[in-house]
Amino acid sequence: MRRKASLVLLGFAAFCAALSPLLRWYAFPRLAKIPANEYQVVVLQAKNPTLLDYTRMKDVTVPEVNIVQTLRGNVRAAEQVKKQTGRDVVVWDALSYIADPHGAMVSEIPERYVFDAHSQAPVHAGGESVDGDPVRRQGIEFKWPFLTQKRDYYYFDAQTRTSAPIHYRGTRNFHGLKVYYFEQTIPWTKVPLPKKMPLGVTPAVVTAAGMERWYTTKRMFWVDPVTGAPVNGEEIHKEEMRYIGDPRKTPLIAFAGDVKMRPDYVDSTVELVKEQRQLVLALTSYLPWGFLGLGAALLATALVLEARDRRGGASSTDTVEPTPRPVPA
Repeated sequence: MRRKASLVLLGFAAFCAALSPLLRWYAFPRLAKIPANEYQVVVLQAKNPTLLDYTRMKDVTVPEVNIVQTLRGNVRAAEQVKKQTGRDVVVWDALSYIADPHGAMVSEIPERYVFDAHSQAPVHAGGESVDGDPVRRQGIEFKWPFLTQKRDYYYFDAQTRTSAPIHYRGTRNFHGLKVYYFEQTIPWTKVPLPKKMPLGVTPAVVTAAGMERWYTTKRMFWVDPVTGAPVNGEEIHKEEMRYIGDPRKTPLIAFAGDVKMRPDYVDSTVELVKEQRQLVLALTSYLPWGFLGLGAALLATALVLEARDRRGGASSTDTVEPTPRPVPA
C-alpha cells in the first residue's frame, strides 16, 4: 500500500511541477487582457492656469480648468478588427474635453486607439486617429503593458501625432503601492489646431489671422508595474499662438498650467488597481509558486513513504526464520 501511495503522490508532484510554468508562461499571456468593453472616466485639473480669451485675443489667468478624459471600449469595432487581423484587440474611442471655470468648452479632441488586448502594442487597423486625422501609433498610449519593466518605452503624443521615449526614473511608494515613475518631455513643436474651439473659431480662421499653434509639455506618470495601469498622472503643459513668419511679435498663451489628476479620481483609481493586480499576481506569482511548492511537498512525502516501505521490507526479511524440514523416521 505504501508503494502504491508513493507512486500516486509522485504522479501528482510531477503534475504540479509541470502546471507551475504552464500557468506563468502559457496561460498568463493568453488569459491576461484588457476587456473590449472597458469604460473609464478621469478628471484632471489645472489650478490658476492661463487661457486665451478669444473675445479679446488676450491671455488671462483663470481660477481653474477641468479636463475630462473618457475612454470607451468599442466592442463592435474590435470584433471587426479581429476578423481582419485574427488578433484579440481593443478599440478605445477616447475624448479629451477641456472646460473653463464656467464649464464652457475650450477644446475637444477625440481619438481612436486600437491595440493588442494582451500586449498593449498598437494595431494599425480600425481607423486609428486623433481629432479626425489618421495616425499610425508607435509604442503605448494611456496604459503600460502587464508586468511593466524598469526601462524606457515609446509613448505616443496626441498633440504632435508622434512617439518619443518616456523614461523610467525610479521606483516610488504611492498610496501604499510600489509604482514606477516615468517622465517624458516634448520640446516646443508646431502642432495642428483643434477642430473644435470656443466661439466657433476654426483652424482656418486662426490661420487667416496669421497665427499657428505651438506646444510643449513635461509628462509624468506613476504606474503600477503589475497591471501596467497609471495610478496618477501630471503634465506641465504650455501652448502658444505664434505669429507666422514674425518671431519678433510676442506670442499669445493659449494655455499654460500644471495639470493633475483630481484627488478623488486618484483615490478611486488606486483602489481599482489594488483589486485588479491580485488577479494578475494570481497567475504570475501565487498559483505558479503555490503549485511548485505543493509539488515539492508531494515529492518529499512520496520519497518518505518509499523509504519506509523499503525499510519495512528489509526488516521483515531479516526476522523471518527458515521453516525446519521434517526429519525422516
